[in-house]
Amino acid sequence: MSRELGWYASFSVAFGFVSIATGIFTTYGAVLETSGPRGIWAWPITVIGQLSIALVFGALAARIPISGYSYQWVSRIVGPVWGWIMGWISFAFLGVVLVAVDYTIASTILPELFQYVGTAQNAWVITAVVVLLQAVLVALSTRTTHKVNNVAVTMQLIGMIALTILLFVVGAATGKLDFGHLFDTGTVPTDGYYGMGGGTHAGPFALAFLLGAFTIVGFESAANLAEETREPARVIPKAMVQAVLSLGVLGFLFLVAVTAAAGRVDAVGESATPVATVITAVLGSVVGKVLLVLVVTSIFSCGLVITLSGTRLVYAMSRDERFPGWRLLRRVDRRTATPLNASVFMMLVAQVILALFSRSTDALFQLFSAGTLLPALIYAGTVAMYIAKRKSLPPSQGFSLGRWEVPVLTIATVWLVYELLIFRDASFRAPWTYVLVLFGLGALYFAGLLYRRGRSGLTMPDMADVDRALDAADTTTPQAQQGPLAAEGTTR
Repeated sequence: MSRELGWYASFSVAFGFVSIATGIFTTYGAVLETSGPRGIWAWPITVIGQLSIALVFGALAARIPISGYSYQWVSRIVGPVWGWIMGWISFAFLGVVLVAVDYTIASTILPELFQYVGTAQNAWVITAVVVLLQAVLVALSTRTTHKVNNVAVTMQLIGMIALTILLFVVGAATGKLDFGHLFDTGTVPTDGYYGMGGGTHAGPFALAFLLGAFTIVGFESAANLAEETREPARVIPKAMVQAVLSLGVLGFLFLVAVTAAAGRVDAVGESATPVATVITAVLGSVVGKVLLVLVVTSIFSCGLVITLSGTRLVYAMSRDERFPGWRLLRRVDRRTATPLNASVFMMLVAQVILALFSRSTDALFQLFSAGTLLPALIYAGTVAMYIAKRKSLPPSQGFSLGRWEVPVLTIATVWLVYELLIFRDASFRAPWTYVLVLFGLGALYFAGLLYRRGRSGLTMPDMADVDRALDAADTTTPQAQQGPLAAEGTTR
């Protein structure tokens, strides 16, 4: 694979996966229902928590700049068994969230945009086509994939900034902004609003954190393309942090503008697309349609990056002979310079998940909750590993937390503990079931892997310059490729 990605491409990957247009449009209605308008104040706190995780991930990406992110980091720092578990969780997350994100286009946005009745059948067909298009792009050309994503991210940045400014300016000029609404709880009782809740339910304000927890995830996907990025140890940490910061600030300003206007727009709570309803009421139907087009573009970009990241993870685990069907999935096609088989595999996984859940819209929307739970587990496991092993980490090649390491780790730990406690809510019972089933499938394969090879057969290839190792492997005999770098060498 070519090492051709610069800072903006890396930033666009992180920004495109997080996609505030996608996350806010999808989950804003749930926040109004469970937490009321006041729930948007959980967003800045979530941004701080997720930023601390991005800083930890940046410190790891600068030490081990190889495709596979948490799988590679945990495998090499703690051990291959724990690394494989982290890799399987990451794979499960990417497969689930791809379907959850793309299904939103078919089930919610296109029916609103073109004014037709959405059904489970047409939503299934449209989602399947979107998944296929994303996989074809990723499989055929990394360069074209990034060009499409760069354009989509640029459109999202310009569009969200323009919409936010217009909402403030037009809303103020027409008297449609009510800033007192930002502190209203709506139909949610004020008693116990900030409480933690009980043993099986979280408090109203705690549930509001799910808006940011669902939206501000996936920034680490930039680290999954480390082997295709120029100067990855320097570029990737900066791209991840800047993506979270820019998304956090822009997302909060947009939330304030929409929520302030929502106080004087009727039937927002009953709308299937409350953000579109508010923007149409304040800025007119034409701008409302433009928003829907922007959201479709953003979601397609988000799904494209998820497919790209999932492909690289499958490729990385297969290169180390850790993934089912690794002999096929570790190959890089010489014509496209992409892991073609891994791209097709990710597409098939998404299609299977979609087919299994397509008969139940409620079941498919439960995937959104699973798409929030799984990254929290990935982040918690990776941060815990960093804390346990921080005195023995490999040397940094371009980014370090320095004297801020302990404060950053403290914030990340407090935030992750709080976030994980939210998932005790009874509404996450079905997502926990999905997660446990996925873990069970992975455990069966891994048990077979351990039985065939034993723990000693799961050693990781030595850390080395990937480009140099690959170039050397091209000129050596097959016998010379059986050393510790054989996993890298045989994939060129």
